[in-house]
Amino acid sequence: MLSQGDRAPQFELPDLGGGVQSLARTLEGGPALVIFWKPECNTCHLAFPYYQRLVQAYPGGGWQLLAVSQEGRSESEAFAQEYGLTFPVLLEGDGWPVSRDYDPDATPTAFLIRADGLIELVSAGFAKDDLNEISRRLAERLGVAPQTVAPADDGNPRLRPG
Repeated sequence: MLSQGDRAPQFELPDLGGGVQSLARTLEGGPALVIFWKPECNTCHLAFPYYQRLVQAYPGGGWQLLAVSQEGRSESEAFAQEYGLTFPVLLEGDGWPVSRDYDPDATPTAFLIRADGLIELVSAGFAKDDLNEISRRLAERLGVAPQTVAPADDGNPRLRPG
């Protein structure tokens, strides 16, 4: 699995909206959070509402979240609708070429990638501390106050492996 300090491999993948998302173009607008996931992953069901909170906490650009699905269009669309996802959901396709490049240990795995293409933070599974650290780092880059996106007392576990 890639780790902090590694250069993030570039990719272009189709999204659910019929467009194509490129990591290189995304990074031109600031850092990116790239998440590898599967709709049938129970930990993904726990984590994705928090990722949506992260997007809502820092609207208006300066960063982007890209969710790379390791399943087909229909399963990914159903998941995105269930959770009201407002960020791009990308479809990896046969052989998982991008997943092979990043080699995540689990789903979900999130890679916070700086605008210069270096991986700043990796979070495998679900970890509230990691989500709040991602939030803090994004806020710092955007010059705004950090928001807690994963409160300790919200009734969900602090950690869950992917």
